[in-house]
Amino acid sequence: MTESTQKINLLGFSPKKLEEFFVSIGEKPFRSTQVLKWIHQFGASSFDEMTNISKALRQKLSEVSEIREPEVLVQNISKDGTRKWVIQLDGGSAVEAVLIPENGRATLCISSQIGCSLDCSFCSTGKQGFNRNLSAAEVIGQVRVAIRSFGPFDPNGDRRVTNVVLMGMGEPLMNFDNVVDAIQLMMDDNAYGLSKRRVTLSTAGVVPQIDKLSEVTDVSLAISLHAPTDELRDQLVPINKRYPIAELVDACNRYMASLKDKRVITVEYTLIAGVNDHPSQAKQLVKLLKRLPCKLNLIPFNPFPNSDYRRPSEDAIQAFKMIMVKAGIVTTVRRTRGDDVDAACGQLVGQVMDRTRRSEKYIPLKDASGVQQEPPR
Repeated sequence: MTESTQKINLLGFSPKKLEEFFVSIGEKPFRSTQVLKWIHQFGASSFDEMTNISKALRQKLSEVSEIREPEVLVQNISKDGTRKWVIQLDGGSAVEAVLIPENGRATLCISSQIGCSLDCSFCSTGKQGFNRNLSAAEVIGQVRVAIRSFGPFDPNGDRRVTNVVLMGMGEPLMNFDNVVDAIQLMMDDNAYGLSKRRVTLSTAGVVPQIDKLSEVTDVSLAISLHAPTDELRDQLVPINKRYPIAELVDACNRYMASLKDKRVITVEYTLIAGVNDHPSQAKQLVKLLKRLPCKLNLIPFNPFPNSDYRRPSEDAIQAFKMIMVKAGIVTTVRRTRGDDVDAACGQLVGQVMDRTRRSEKYIPLKDASGVQQEPPR
């Protein structure tokens, strides 16, 4: 084991865990707040940078711990300003994160797993199989990478990242503890200070974990629904067979009831031509969503290699939207961003050392020109 792997990486420590760490090494708890600010507000990568901490403590910290963020393999910038990073992780796999600038906001979409433990039929991430959960340091490290891409950290300057959504690779609620630690850092005033309205966790519907989430945080919630009936959702989102739509809706209502403010859930619905975009399905969706305080985000399907699904026509998209709007449901259509660098919703794949052998079902993949690609290694 190397010296680096023996040291404790403080990057992903929640405020509470960082305080416990300082107590464990015989230091005063308030030191944790100082270090928290240095790591997350000033972007420190070395304890030597922490000038309001004694030299003796800095030396002590460097002997037992470190601040190590994931390595960026590739940064791509789309013609529309979208940024995508391929981020190297321990073990040889990589994940992707995407920053989308728009109208004074910068929304960062981050990953929570290498691959995905689920296998939604319309998502390229799931076709890559699954390797492991990300650590809290690997989750929050994506936020650091995005901020650092604009230059040195400036705690008094404009926010480089205004919103964070856990909608990248993986199912966040299947990596519960690490994701919650990262969320607490995002929302802590001594770290990134993001509002609970500006941090959103997206889930395919792990019902018990939604209930557990309400006990530890009030982060905003998004649901990957994609179908108005159990029969269709069983095909598109296999976890529906375990937690059907009625149970999911009930869990969402319980979560919203636990909040102290008047927020709504974001319902994500990927529109797939000839599968779930018919006007009759829009009317079924209206009936379902009337049971939930929500807004609807329609996502036209983004093609990826080896998928038989197609993007609906613009007329079909607008017709579906109008049915929802006329029923009084706030509805937006997500504009495709970053598709020229494969950064659009549903296109994130990273490099997954698949432990499930699921990816073998989808090999050989072909790119858009029909050229066979090498399988993931």
